[in-house]
Amino acid sequence: MPIVAVDDTDSRERGMCTTYVATRIAARLADGGARIRRRLLVRLNPAVKHKTRGNAAVALHVSGVDAERAAAVAVETVEEFAAAADPRTSPGVVVADRDADGDPFDPTGAPIPEAVAAFARRALRERLSVAEAVEVAEEQGFRHAAVGSAGGAERADEAVAGRGRIGALAAVGAPAAFDDWTFERISYRELDRCGTPREVDADSVFDAAAEGYPTVWDTVDRETGAAVCVPNAPGPILHGIRGDDPAACREIADGIEGEPVERAATFLTNQGTDAHLAPGRIGDLRDGAGYRVAGRIASQPETKRGGHVHVDVAADRDAVADDGAADAGDGTDSDRLRAVAFAPTGRFRDRVRALRPGDRVTLCGEHEVRADAAGPESTLKLEKFAVRDLVRTAPAVPTCPDCGRSMSSAGSGQGYRCRDCGTSAPGKVAEPIERDLEPGWYEVPPSARRHVAKPLVRGGFDAPTHPER
Repeated sequence: MPIVAVDDTDSRERGMCTTYVATRIAARLADGGARIRRRLLVRLNPAVKHKTRGNAAVALHVSGVDAERAAAVAVETVEEFAAAADPRTSPGVVVADRDADGDPFDPTGAPIPEAVAAFARRALRERLSVAEAVEVAEEQGFRHAAVGSAGGAERADEAVAGRGRIGALAAVGAPAAFDDWTFERISYRELDRCGTPREVDADSVFDAAAEGYPTVWDTVDRETGAAVCVPNAPGPILHGIRGDDPAACREIADGIEGEPVERAATFLTNQGTDAHLAPGRIGDLRDGAGYRVAGRIASQPETKRGGHVHVDVAADRDAVADDGAADAGDGTDSDRLRAVAFAPTGRFRDRVRALRPGDRVTLCGEHEVRADAAGPESTLKLEKFAVRDLVRTAPAVPTCPDCGRSMSSAGSGQGYRCRDCGTSAPGKVAEPIERDLEPGWYEVPPSARRHVAKPLVRGGFDAPTHPER
């Protein structure tokens, strides 16, 4: 069963979409007598600087055609439809010639080689090179091709032909790399409409979203009124419906009214799974990778210019990491990072603002090292967080038990004294405070969620959830 994979055919400004190119490849293979058994949409490391918005590769699981013919059709179709005029686009194709009777999801059939599965896992959490992708592909005897001239970079000296082979190889290995999968039903516009405003009836989108929820999620953002499923980019996608059941996704997509749908396809995908997050410890995090880390809030949250909310977080020595080991760090609370909720996360920032020094939390997001930062150089771009333990009291000046008035300071290190009654207290007392948070998980709204980030509504979290919809 050949696996035909493709990546980096689109453009941030000029449109196109790798899922659309793959759908055209699938149509041409089917016209030649092949059977498309499965379409995989695989999200890769969202921190990669060369990515377009979603950083997705696509793999087609095909039978009834040999690998040589499948590769020829793929390359021909990519040459026709890829946004090659964008110097940052660098398309690549990988074709794995697997057992035609096997299934990469079936370990009794023709399993994906571990080297390819490992490459796919790393592609979600590291920045990999074309040279390494080519080396792994050739070791496995996979066909691969760079389509077009060198590109795929902001700077000409970083350009390389066939950068898309990184994502394409990862898409080949994805079935053996990940165990949590969701679905997306993507409807495409007529191609000559690309670049014009999409005609989609907003009321029908919200009605469909209400009908499908919670099996179908991230269709709309009810707080902002945004139809999240309808993209703003100039590509061929009309709308994409995501959820945990393919039939439900298709039904909701069919219920949306608007301009004609030229074609549609359902993809199995690692979207909404948190596959990019790995357990980590503050003070020991790589740049450009996604993590779950435990910590204690170490500063008052601060709203910076632009509306971004910053808060410092110290390593939590009492926490137990996902791998069961204590978060020992260096034995002190000196390891810190700065957690940031950016302005586009909207109301999520209010959750971050409600944190107080001493609160114990688990944070999820992309780690970045900023050498010129004012404060900790280590920054975590927040996607969600869990409140583990809240500070419920604050130090307060004691009141006199006789008259009920606030006591006054008796001098440095001498506690407090009531001037009228003569009563005294050795120091401040703990006074209960109101908190606007409860233990459990909080997340960014649908309009700010990364494709690969897991919505709380999907469940499977280790504490109560407060889903956004």
